[in-house]
Amino acid sequence: MSALDKLKKMLKGHEAQAGKAVDKTGDMVDGRTKGKYSGQVDTAQDKLKQQLGTDRDQDGPPRR
Repeated sequence: MSALDKLKKMLKGHEAQAGKAVDKTGDMVDGRTKGKYSGQVDTAQDKLKQQLGTDRDQDGPPRR
């Protein structure tokens, strides 16, 4: 079992909280780098949320 699979298992049922943590972490990185890497940070946030299954809005389908 990969580390990502273990993480997904631990986060099951807490997807909204994990999504908020990813957003908050990305905002912190943007702040510390003064937005220099904001495009890369946004891409990383989107991909991580997609992998963890936290990219779904409260109303349903994944964001695009």
